[in-house]
This record gives sequence, structure tokens and C-alpha cells, in this order.
Amino acid sequence: MTTPQGARARARMEVTTAIKDEARRQLAAEGAAKLSLRAVARELGMVSSALYRYFPSRDDLLTALIIDAYDSLGEAAESAHAAAADAVPARRWVAVCEAVRGWALTHPHEYALIYGSPVPGYSAPETTIPPAARVGLVLVGILREAFEGRGLARTPVSAELAPEARRMADELVPGLPPEVAVAVAAAWAQLFGLVGFELFGQFQGIVQEAERERFFRHAAAQLAHGVGLVFS
Repeated sequence: MTTPQGARARARMEVTTAIKDEARRQLAAEGAAKLSLRAVARELGMVSSALYRYFPSRDDLLTALIIDAYDSLGEAAESAHAAAADAVPARRWVAVCEAVRGWALTHPHEYALIYGSPVPGYSAPETTIPPAARVGLVLVGILREAFEGRGLARTPVSAELAPEARRMADELVPGLPPEVAVAVAAAWAQLFGLVGFELFGQFQGIVQEAERERFFRHAAAQLAHGVGLVFS
């Protein structure tokens, strides 16, 4: 038997989902900067005061959408990693990178929300950090396993960069060498740069559309080499 509290919780969840779905439609049509609680309420046939009981401000709604996007991307990366569990670390790395690309191409507006231009006047709260870290944790986990197994090829860093490299290792990838921390940071930026270039049309006239999947797979393999992974 459904309790009144259970029915209310289910109803609240349904309304929350409807609000976020409509907000995503607005993101696709207008962009995050123009997201409006009043417009969302109007499209759903709600009065603004009712919607505010679910999301007190535009920033609260944006935060919910951002967390959902990061979690969805993280789930895609984790699923790809699990599906490639029997492969060598380098191939798992490529599989995760390809999952990031695939998710972005399927969810372009949500990708733009989390990796595109900052939304004017919005500052992401700390609650977005754990979801945002999910892809990175998968990739670092692959490196950690390789390092503890057969090891990683390492490119030395300069004496000038060494202090920052040690800080990065201590704070971002504890237990891994400073050289690996530097390589991971560079690979992270390059991964999302590759995805962003394709998604936002920057490869037009450079990489033919029919070849972009193969191009990306090659580039992801190069990133794997860059962080010290080997395919044999």
C-alpha cells in the first residue's frame, strides 16, 4: 500500500523531472545564459511560485542540470571501462575516451553546459565537484593499475616545473609520480579539446566527417602513449 508520504515523494520526483526536462529543451533552443525559471514554469503550465518550491533560483536549476550531466557522462565512462575489463590498460583508456566522445555527440547541449563557455553570473558550487571527477577517476584508476603492474613510461619534467609537478601529484594523483601527474593534466585538456573541436565545428575543413571517429581513436591512443601506457 502506498503511503501518503510515498505518493508525495513520487509526485515531487515526477515534477522535478519535468522541470529539468523542460530546462534541457530550453538549453538546446536558447543556451544556458538564457535559461529562465519563469519560461520553464510557463511551458509546464505552472505558476512561478510553485516552481520555486522545487528550484529556488535559476542557479539551483543550473546546478541540478550540471550534476545530472556530469553523472551521465561519468556513468558512460564507467560502463565503457567495465565493458573493457579484460583489455590491457591502454585499450581501456581508449575505450573510456571514446565513451566520452560518444556521450558528447549524443548530448551536445549538456556537454556545452559543462565544458563550454561559462554561464554569465553563475558560479558552480562544490556539490558539482564529485560528479565532475568521475571520468578523471576512471582514467587515473587505469594509470594506477598500470603503474602498480608493469609500470608506466615516464617523460622527465624540467627542474623549473618539478615543484609544481610534485604538488600536482600530491593533490591530484597521490601515489603516482610527478611526471605522470603532468602527463595526466595535459591528456585531460587534450581529450576535452578534441571532443570540443569536433562538437563545436572546429574540425570543419581539417578532418573529414566520415573519418572523425577513426581520427579520434588514433588521437586517444596517442594520449595513452603520452601518459605512459603501452598497447602490447
